[in-house]
This record gives sequence, C-alpha cells and structure tokens, in this order.
Amino acid sequence: MIVSATGGAVSASRAGGPPGTAEKSRSPAAPHSYYRQMTALAVFSDVHGNTPALRAVLAAIADEDADIVMNLGDIASGGVDPRGTLDLLRGRPDIVTVRGNHERQLLDLPASAMGPSDRLAAGTLTHDDRAWLAALPALAEPSPGVLAFHGSPHHDVAYLLHTVTEEELREAADEEVLERLGPGTRRHTLYLCGHTHLQRARVLPGGALVVNPGSVGWPAYRDEQPHPHKVEAGTPHARYSVVRKTASGWLAEERAIEYDVEEAAALAERNGRPDVAQALRTGRV
Repeated sequence: MIVSATGGAVSASRAGGPPGTAEKSRSPAAPHSYYRQMTALAVFSDVHGNTPALRAVLAAIADEDADIVMNLGDIASGGVDPRGTLDLLRGRPDIVTVRGNHERQLLDLPASAMGPSDRLAAGTLTHDDRAWLAALPALAEPSPGVLAFHGSPHHDVAYLLHTVTEEELREAADEEVLERLGPGTRRHTLYLCGHTHLQRARVLPGGALVVNPGSVGWPAYRDEQPHPHKVEAGTPHARYSVVRKTASGWLAEERAIEYDVEEAAALAERNGRPDVAQALRTGRV
C-alpha cells in the first residue's frame, strides 16, 4: 500500500510479552534532533528479539534508497533471540533508534515484576547493553518536521492509531489521534510510531501523515491493558515502511517480506514460548 499525505491510498506496493504493561510510562524529554538532509526514510519497529526477521528487514532496507533508517523501539524483549538482536543493532550506529516501553521496563523493573519476554532479554544484558539502552531517547526528530516515538509522544504504552474498548480493538477517530499527539507536537508534518504491531499510514486533518511500520518480529499478541484484546497482523511477514518526501508532501510505502519463520519459531519453542512460535508461524494468536 502507498499512502500520500495529499491524497490517501493511491496504489498497491510490493509485499513480500505483548507491548502493553501495567506500569505507568515516563513523560519523555524534549526530542533528540538529528536534522539530516532527507528525501527517503526507512522505518521499522517492534523487533522483539526476532533476529532472523531483523536480518531480513535490514537486508531489504539496504536495497532501498533511504537516507535515514529509524528504529522505533521494543528491541530485544520477546521469545526468540534477544542477544542476537542486541548485537546486531548495537553494531549499527547509523540507525536512529528511540526507546520503547520494553527498554524502559528492562531498566526500571526488578526481575520479579517482569513478564517472560522481558525476563528472557534481561538475562542477556551486559553493563554496556544497559548503558546503550539508557541513552536511547524517547523522542527523535531525524529531520525538520518529522517526529519519531514508540507509542505516542507522551506515553510509550499508548496506542496512537487504535483504540481499545471493552468490546473491541478499533481504528482511532481523528479526534482521538490528535488528542494523543497533543498540541505541543502538532507542528510536525510526519509522525512515526510503533507499539501496536499493526502497519498503517494515515493522513490527519490538516495534512500531517502518521506512519506505523508494523512489527518486524512479532505479528500477533494478546494484551490485558486497558481491556483484554488481541492484535493480529494476519500473516507471518516481517514488516517495515519507506516514507518519501515529494514536492506535494510525504508518501508512505508499506513493505511486508518473507523470512525464515521456522528458524525464529524453533528458537521461541526452545525458549519455552509456544505462544510466540504460534504467532510467528501464522500472524494470529
């Protein structure tokens, strides 16, 4: 799917522990500014320690003409291979990374309060890993007019483009999205968010574009907050997006690529996570 900030969806493109927490999220500091010249940006999120999927996504991104590569957080916590994911991403200082709620939880929570995904990742962390995670910003401005974060600009566990009610998970109304962005951040023309694992690109009233690249490494999960719900991408693909700056505005291109799902699922089963293996193989819970 290609979505333009000037005209909605215009054509088809090529396809090839859950994120929530009962912990209250931190209020982020001012965004870290990079301000590079940019005509194209590749963005991915929610790797959740799935190194086989991450390798495939990074190889695909290398074939894109991206000036900047962004990682929107939730890096290592999951059921697959947190150590491999940390080693791979720490070796890529060219990738602009913001922290997600799982990075905060790894640093702030005692092991006794962690879920199984965080506990698996925490058991692999070195002192240098912790220092790297602690240095990640909650907000980043990779280019003028662009704001990147994990959930919303103010809460790392917020769903920006979806709303959870007692009855359902639904697409958020424009008014809900604008409220979650907050008046202090509405000067931007491109917002990059993750957290829900659902790939979306949406034009807001006023013309700003919001892009969620979906999840690299965990296509389906259940969560209990704020109400019990499930999120399902519906297929096992690894996902990312490419956003291009054109004369008429931002243009988002969604990517969904194949990778060695069985390698990842086997690692999840070896780590005692058949639930993760099921999600990886099917894109459903």
